Amino acid sequence: MELQLNAQNKKRNGLLLGAIAILLVAMFLFAKKADTADTSSATNNSINSSSNVKGLVARPALTVTVSAAQSTPWDSKLSANGSVAAWEESIIGTELNGVRLVKLLVQVGDQVKRGQLLAQFSQAILATEMAQQNAALAEAEATLADAQSNARRAIQLKESGAISVQQINQYATARNTASAKVSAVRASLQAASLRLQQARVSAPDDGVISSRSATVGAVAQSGQELFRLIRQGRLEWRAEVSAEESTRISSGQTVRLLAVDGSSIQGKVRMVAPTVDPQTRKALVYVDLSDNAANTKNLRPGMFARGEFILGESKALSVPAGALVMRDGYANLFVVDNASQVKQLRVSVGRMQQGRAEIISGLNANARVVDSGAGFLTDGDTVRVVVAATAIPPASEATSNAVKALSGK
Repeated sequence: MELQLNAQNKKRNGLLLGAIAILLVAMFLFAKKADTADTSSATNNSINSSSNVKGLVARPALTVTVSAAQSTPWDSKLSANGSVAAWEESIIGTELNGVRLVKLLVQVGDQVKRGQLLAQFSQAILATEMAQQNAALAEAEATLADAQSNARRAIQLKESGAISVQQINQYATARNTASAKVSAVRASLQAASLRLQQARVSAPDDGVISSRSATVGAVAQSGQELFRLIRQGRLEWRAEVSAEESTRISSGQTVRLLAVDGSSIQGKVRMVAPTVDPQTRKALVYVDLSDNAANTKNLRPGMFARGEFILGESKALSVPAGALVMRDGYANLFVVDNASQVKQLRVSVGRMQQGRAEIISGLNANARVVDSGAGFLTDGDTVRVVVAATAIPPASEATSNAVKALSGK
C-alpha cells in the first residue's frame, strides 16, 4: 500500500513539473513574439514619421504674391512743425508824461497806413508850454539886443580912453551870456514843439493793429505802450528742426505749409537760425509767407502749423507699404529666393509716398519681396508664388445677350 502511494505521488509530481515546463516555454515564445511585433511597429512608425517630415518640408506654407523693390526718383521732403508769427511787430508808445489821452481812432485788426493818426493826447497844456517858451524867447532876444548894443558902444569908447578895459570886458560877457540864453530858450521851444507833435500818435509803417492797450482818459506815462503793429501785415512760419536736418535747408528753398482750413500755402526759406537751442537741441527756420498775403488771411500769429521743405529729387529704393511687417518694434521684409524659400530681413524705413515705403538700409535692389501674406510667414518657410489676381473684365455684349436668352428675358 505504501509503495503504491509513493508511486502515485511521483507520478503526480512528474505531471506537475511537466506542466510548469510547458507553461514556461509558452511564456517565452509569447514574449519573443511581442518583442518582434514592438520592434516592427517602432520601425514602421519611424519610417512614417520621416515621411511626414519630408512631406511638411516640401509642402508650401502659404501662397503669396511678390513685388520687386524699385529704385526711382522721389521728391525729397522734410516735414516739420512750428508756429506762425509776425515777421516784425512794432511797439507804438508815447514819450509824453502827465498828459491825458482824449481820442482813439483805431481798433485791433484795423489796416493802417504809414503816418495815419492812431490816437490824440490833450494839447491844452502842451500849447501853454509852447506859448511860455515863445515869450521866454522874445525876452531873451531883447536882452541879447541890449547887450550887443552896450558892447558895441564900449568898443567905440575904447580908443578915447573914457572907459576902462574891465568895463569893456563886462559888456562883452553880458552880450555872450544873453546870446547863450537865447540859444537855450530856443532849444526849450523846440522841445515844447516836439511834445506838441507827440500829442498826435501816428503809424510808423503800413500794417495791422495786433494789440491796443491805450484807454481814453488815461494819463500817459513816458514809455507807455499804446499799440502793437504787424509791419506790412507780413507773417512768417518759424519751423523747429533738428540740428542734423538744419544742414539740409538753405535760404530760398520752397516750403509748402498746411493751414488750419486745409489750404496749402507756399513760402520761401528766409534764413536758418545760426544757433541751436541748448535745451531742445532744435534750430529755428524762418519761412517768409509775404508772397501769399491773400492766402494767409486765415493764419494768425501764434497758430501751430505743419509744413514740408521741398529739397529736390533723390533716388529711393521702395517697396509696397503692405509688405512691411512690424515685429518686436522693428520693420521687417520677407524676400523669396530661387528655391521659393523666404528670408526675414530687418530694414530701416524712410519716407512714405503713394502707398510705397522707402527702404533706407537692409534690402538689395531688385529683391523679390513678399507683398501679400507676409504677416503669416516665418524665416525659412517655403511658399508658392502666384501672380496677383487681376480685375475681371466686363462681360461682352454677346455674353450678356446669351444670359438674357437663357433667363427668358
